[in-house]
Amino acid sequence: MAQGESITIRAARRDDAGLLADAINMAGHGLPAHFWQAEAGPDGDALAIGRARAARDEGGFSWRNGLVAELAGQPVGALISYRIGRTAQAVPPDAGPLVRALIELENLAPETCYVNAVAVLAQARGKGVARTLMTAAEAARGPAGMSLITTDDNLAAQRLYHSLGYAERARRPLHSDGWQTASREWVLMTKP
Repeated sequence: MAQGESITIRAARRDDAGLLADAINMAGHGLPAHFWQAEAGPDGDALAIGRARAARDEGGFSWRNGLVAELAGQPVGALISYRIGRTAQAVPPDAGPLVRALIELENLAPETCYVNAVAVLAQARGKGVARTLMTAAEAARGPAGMSLITTDDNLAAQRLYHSLGYAERARRPLHSDGWQTASREWVLMTKP
């Protein structure tokens, strides 16, 4: 970070919906857009679906669950987190193996604050933005701590999470269901 440049964290606003959609898609390596495209149809705008979802008042992926990082007053990163309840989430009968694995892993982390996505714009990487966002998210810590899911090949992110006190808790095979990825496993990480 340049001298005098400090990271400011603020609660997301509804007008941050575009940033949040971009952030969750970036953090998810295109998986959210893969789902949004299925909803939008072959000629539809996947990111428009994401922005509309982020602008909702309800649901886990909502502006109400977001934090925004700013450098020099400009948004450079975002984090979305929400509380996982005590009761296991039912796996919908029509859920494919990709979604099933994610729900199974979330169900292993009841009563945690689940970090659904953290992403930093390319020009702000290496300046401590992700670390600052992750630390700020701990204000919403659940009774059982914090949790997140990453992929087996996202080693830079895993190093960050380990340095913040997260440890691997479980893995599930990653069945891509048409999503283009080199990842082979989902990794659940938790922090007491």
